[in-house]
Amino acid sequence: MATGWAGDGAVQDQIDATIKDGIRRARTQLRKGPGLKRCAECDAPIPAARRKAVPGVRHCVACQETLDREQAQVGGMNRRASKDSLLR
Repeated sequence: MATGWAGDGAVQDQIDATIKDGIRRARTQLRKGPGLKRCAECDAPIPAARRKAVPGVRHCVACQETLDREQAQVGGMNRRASKDSLLR
């Protein structure tokens, strides 16, 4: 149900584009290759099971949780669009 000059699928197209951008951004942040044996932040040993489960791991679980919490507070995606952007 589009209004104004927007096409019938304009809102859904914008939602789809937002999701694709999020997936692309997440994929670029994935690490590859061998992980570190010691945490880059606190120098604690990283268990072999974690290194096997998470390719390219650089942090222990505790430090990774802290980094994830900090990133969640700083960034985020605005899922609400302005009316003008919906009409483009």
